[in-house]
Amino acid sequence: MTQLNRRHFLGTSAGAALALSASSRVWAQSPNEKLGVAIIGTGGRGQSHMSAFLQDPRSEIRAIVDVDETHAARSADAIEKQQGKRPLVLADMRRVLDDPSIDAISTATPNHWHALCGVWAMQAGKDAYIEKPISHNIAEGSALVAAAKKYKRICQVGTQCRSSAAVRDAVEFLNNGGIGEVKFARGLCYKRRKSIGPLGDYPIPAAVDFNLWSGPAPYTDPRSTRERFHYDWHWQRLYGNGDLGNQGPHQTDIARWGLGIEEHPRNIISYGGRLGYKAERKDPNYVDAGDTANTEVTIYDYGDKTIVFETRGLDVDNSADEQINQMFGPKGNKVGVIFYGSDGYLVQKTYSECVAYDKDMNVIKEFKGGGDHFGNFLDACYSRDPSDQFATARDGHLSAGMSHLGNISYYLGEENKVSVDELESVISKVKSRDDNGETLARTVRHLRDNGVDLERYPLSLGVQLAFDPKREVFTNAPQANPMLTREYRKGFECPTADAV
Repeated sequence: MTQLNRRHFLGTSAGAALALSASSRVWAQSPNEKLGVAIIGTGGRGQSHMSAFLQDPRSEIRAIVDVDETHAARSADAIEKQQGKRPLVLADMRRVLDDPSIDAISTATPNHWHALCGVWAMQAGKDAYIEKPISHNIAEGSALVAAAKKYKRICQVGTQCRSSAAVRDAVEFLNNGGIGEVKFARGLCYKRRKSIGPLGDYPIPAAVDFNLWSGPAPYTDPRSTRERFHYDWHWQRLYGNGDLGNQGPHQTDIARWGLGIEEHPRNIISYGGRLGYKAERKDPNYVDAGDTANTEVTIYDYGDKTIVFETRGLDVDNSADEQINQMFGPKGNKVGVIFYGSDGYLVQKTYSECVAYDKDMNVIKEFKGGGDHFGNFLDACYSRDPSDQFATARDGHLSAGMSHLGNISYYLGEENKVSVDELESVISKVKSRDDNGETLARTVRHLRDNGVDLERYPLSLGVQLAFDPKREVFTNAPQANPMLTREYRKGFECPTADAV
């Protein structure tokens, strides 16, 4: 089955007939009809997918797909115990493409598999729930948007704050002028991430099919450069997108939504680095196995509006900003969004809590309540109406795209190490509705509080990129355009938007 790709599937008459039949199916012909789901990837987040579909009487988990035999067996046992019927257990997701009992896939694989899972599923006439980020690069996001449209599939993105009652009510309050005119939002991922361990040559877990795990990514020597095989791929750019692409799509999605932005940014610049782990390990020669930034600030210019996203992975007990400490508390992680209005502030503090303040930081309104994002996906699957969705493929593409554009700026300038004064000189001239100098100063204070010697280990200044939101190409940096996609392994090619 390793050699069976999507093109081969559609090339058979049986496969083509199945795809046509599946794509024309209408849900809810009977109130007792259940939607057959395949869960692809049953690690930590995949367990949440399983739980959600098991709890909803409209769905039945009929297959699980995992390249780790241990995870697959554990999950199949749990599902059988709860729903009374054991799902089919598979290692290769392509096995579900020609299974008429599977109506939808729900994927929580590593990021580099997200888009291909979704495209293949929709080409086979199946709906798709895809974890954030919806893609590993810009071109993949465009392909998903095109596939959902062409095959008339429901493609839901796992930015579950879109279904949160607190966030939905807060955005409505914002749009109704609750804090006046709003042109600027700041996303925060002040989230402690310790070193993932030193570079090394670690064996792949025996139960893992590393060929299938690699999928669209380059097939490296079947060993890992990280101690913990699962999860820590987030911090290696072949597979993950750092916290700008891990936590970031939740907050950038809310920021875009609240500001009413429905396009890509026009200009992007990032600065940061993977810093502090030498001090953490008390070893000046220590090299962490990750190659994504653990400290990163990205400025997104949308013309008349600005979004800034800040990533911090070191100790975040003190944000070096009294207002942020007041909003989120001085201790622990601070993950959320701050909207800056002419009459006050609106803060998304958790997935189910938002607070509005006046200009003097007095609370004027609070919003609470969660939501059922998987339930919203099922609503749309049954109605066949994409307008019932709270988080479409395009929503996911624009929000994940922000992380990809920010990372491209950083990666292109990764070797451009600059002093704090040099960085301030450049950043102060960047168009923004933020005080860029003050944001840099807070970042520097944070790093120094964590023992980072910025003279010895300076920050990197990314390339300032001009982007055409409609054509999805950089207009001032041709060297950046190849980074909008990637080279794919044979059999795991993600098609472009015009080829889905």
